[in-house]
Amino acid sequence: MLVGSSTAIIPFHLTGHFCAVGFFDRAKCLQSIGYGPAEVVRVLLNGGSRGARLIGESSAAEFKSNEKEKNMRRIIIGLIFLTLAHAVALAQTSSSSPRGWGYFVGGVGATAGNGSSTATFQVAGGGEGLLYKGLGLGAEVGYLAPFEGPGEGFGILSVNPSYHFRNASSSGRVVPFVTGGFSLGFRSGTAGGGNFGGGVQYWMKDHVGLRVEFRDHIFSSDTPHFFQFRVGLSFR
Repeated sequence: MLVGSSTAIIPFHLTGHFCAVGFFDRAKCLQSIGYGPAEVVRVLLNGGSRGARLIGESSAAEFKSNEKEKNMRRIIIGLIFLTLAHAVALAQTSSSSPRGWGYFVGGVGATAGNGSSTATFQVAGGGEGLLYKGLGLGAEVGYLAPFEGPGEGFGILSVNPSYHFRNASSSGRVVPFVTGGFSLGFRSGTAGGGNFGGGVQYWMKDHVGLRVEFRDHIFSSDTPHFFQFRVGLSFR
């Protein structure tokens, strides 16, 4: 079942369970009645505070849900462009010694947890700035979805501190980094969680770099890990 499509109905009354309770309790409940890890997160984010939709809801309600999902996709795209625009402005504040940069990445990965996995992809854009030596702060917004249902993903907004090892190479062009922080998953509803990862930026030219990294998002101990191997460009 591809939860979140126009025909998806969540039979949360099965086996006597009632899954319209707290976010983490719903995750356990959905897993207990056979939902895979990717489906669990899509159900929770698609259903808002209820976390599921009742069998027999009207077509008008389905249409309203679809409109919300379309609007959310537009918001995600808008946030990506706003984040990138902010990163460009930050990078231009000190052209002699850049202390900020923007980036755009794409990645492939999978969900992991509960004994099953689903192949996923992600696109994201963000920006980072150095606060003190190699210590930085950044934000990004992106979209993560399964390959089997590209329209059934969800947005992720992350705010992360990071550390950049600027003296790792004599030229200063190769800069490894580690990062981690808060993530907000959103679709029709929202879910707070966290992320961590690391990678390297290789500044091929003064203002353009290659960014390669690993990133993992998780929203609770009962939902799967969403890990991605990402590649993109950085600019400053």
